[in-house]
Amino acid sequence: MISRNLRHFRVFLAVGTSRSPTIAAARCNVSQPAVTQSLAKLEREAGGALFDRTRHGFFLTERGELFEKRLRRAMERLDASLAEVSARLTLTATVAQLQALIAVVAAQNFTLAARNLGLAQPTVHRAITQIEQEAGRSLFERSTFGLVPTRPCRELAKAAQLAFSEFDQVEADLGEFDGREVGTIVVGSLPLSRSVVLPQALARFRSQRPLQRVTVLDGTYDDLLGGVRSGEIDFMIGALRDPLPINDVAQEQLFHDSMAIVARPGHPLESSADLTPEILGQQQWAVPREGTPARRQFDAFFAAAQVPPPASILDCGSILLMREILQRTDMLGCISQKQAEAETLRGLLVALDVQTRWAERPIGLTYRAGWVPTKAQALLLDLVRQTAADPDGL
Repeated sequence: MISRNLRHFRVFLAVGTSRSPTIAAARCNVSQPAVTQSLAKLEREAGGALFDRTRHGFFLTERGELFEKRLRRAMERLDASLAEVSARLTLTATVAQLQALIAVVAAQNFTLAARNLGLAQPTVHRAITQIEQEAGRSLFERSTFGLVPTRPCRELAKAAQLAFSEFDQVEADLGEFDGREVGTIVVGSLPLSRSVVLPQALARFRSQRPLQRVTVLDGTYDDLLGGVRSGEIDFMIGALRDPLPINDVAQEQLFHDSMAIVARPGHPLESSADLTPEILGQQQWAVPREGTPARRQFDAFFAAAQVPPPASILDCGSILLMREILQRTDMLGCISQKQAEAETLRGLLVALDVQTRWAERPIGLTYRAGWVPTKAQALLLDLVRQTAADPDGL
């Protein structure tokens, strides 16, 4: 593990730029022995030499270049936000203080933030007070609902989260350099990807990376998007949005999908041909939540036929829950065509004959704009792309 010491990171970057410990010491306002100690500590933790020391100066090794590339991205982002709050914070802010800031912004309460960090409440309160003293202004507005962060405070917390994410990826890159599988890949999974694409891609990934930790998080689009933007989630898979909800993420289309209407095997409507919107409008339904692309298509199906929407609707975001409900009742479900195929091929559900042209919707990846994946993350992304293009291939 590399110690999260911002002063050591700045010293390293200064030496990398100037190729001189003496110049770096002057730029960072520390002694030359302090520079030497910082570099020695970082090299121990990084697993090897970061610089070749020559008569002509300090030159980055291959390991050092790998370390420097991500570290500079992280520190430039972080220092820009620190300077916006106060120039002094680029000299005085610590990782512990920034972790406290992130926690208070998320919880909007000192006690809850302290509990989430596993610290005493006075410790968190003191960290925020120290940042505010350096900034010369309050970063939170006190309200009856809790602590409301100011805009610069929110931006700083976001920049710190993204910087910490880059620090994690630095360690993953260095582990990769030494032939180790380090770090955790976090994937946000929307309903379609849970039964289509992602399971196959993960199986293929595991065969190549047996020890690499992967965490799959299920959730709503808005929740997962927040995790992607903060760096807590590396990428998510599911229905894309048009227009793009915010400009700090990017979307990559993998394929198009449409909708299907499903029921339990033996349902009274299973053998009916060309089911009309009027007939379907009289049925009970389990369908995706309001606001999702799938639900909008379901609602549009009846609106286009000028038929009142069904009176009995159960909002259901889980295909597993929907399947169990449909198998126990005569309710109908409206899900992705590819999800339906995964269920019908196993004989768990049947697709009904509904003669309509569903609008296609794009399915793909969402990740942070400018994100640079590690080798392990890039491998999983490539396997997702290949699986989407040819599920039975490879």
